[in-house]
Amino acid sequence: MKKPSYVTNKALQTFIKAAIQEDINTGDHSTLATIPKELEQQAKLLVKENCILAGVDMALEIFKYVDKDLNVEVFINDGEQAKVGEIAFLVSGKAQSILTAERLVLNCMQRMSGIATLTHEWDQRLVGTKTKLLDTRKTTPNFRICEKWAVAIGGGTNHRYGLYDMIMLKDNHIDYNGSITNAVNMAKDYIQKNKLKLKIEVETRNLKEVSEAIDAKVDRIMLDNMDVKTMKEAVELIDGKCESEASGGITRDQLKEIAATGVTYISAGALTHSADNIDLSLKAVK
Repeated sequence: MKKPSYVTNKALQTFIKAAIQEDINTGDHSTLATIPKELEQQAKLLVKENCILAGVDMALEIFKYVDKDLNVEVFINDGEQAKVGEIAFLVSGKAQSILTAERLVLNCMQRMSGIATLTHEWDQRLVGTKTKLLDTRKTTPNFRICEKWAVAIGGGTNHRYGLYDMIMLKDNHIDYNGSITNAVNMAKDYIQKNKLKLKIEVETRNLKEVSEAIDAKVDRIMLDNMDVKTMKEAVELIDGKCESEASGGITRDQLKEIAATGVTYISAGALTHSADNIDLSLKAVK
């Protein structure tokens, strides 16, 4: 599947380099002490739990970074269903390289597959509606590239990647400025002065704030921690003048009811901060 725009070669190399340095530091001494340099072997990625597999493309990048001569034969791709007992891929080459890359590959794939699987389960509840499922910035520091990518693999839609690619005026921005109107006007002036192309989203806590955000002509209004009845009234007030986003403590069981209000998006931090890791193993082929 196509990689998201933030999964650039530079971003991948930066992430993998830092992760390898964290793990190997002065050397993989267990491997260096016991595995001959020229020994060539194979290992299989064994699926031990039903899931939506994610992180295969990341694994390919890690193997290539560790040893460009490693060969990987892929049987299950990112975003595909994987069942217990299946082999996702077979990696061949120097045994030292396979062992050195093993833990980083598994750490990424287990976490990413967990997020992709959870995202898929949530997204399936929105089938037949026009509402899209969003992630948030509630991600693990220095691991965002993997977690956001996994949401996309699982069928979700990525919200802003960071603080730089969208202006989101949350409650603290508004409270510090005194009003939504003041905060939005300052944001628009900032965008114009710096010649930026950024959308503006405003967090609202009640219908009065929704009305003020509509008058301020923003691109998206976040309906934060509202009950479904209030949310429906807010969507009716917005009436297609801009996008709407339900957010705050969203659970899987609420998804259909919230989508029925007509919101454009539902965002949920749970997709990245509450997903369980999937059990995967890299096993030597004897």
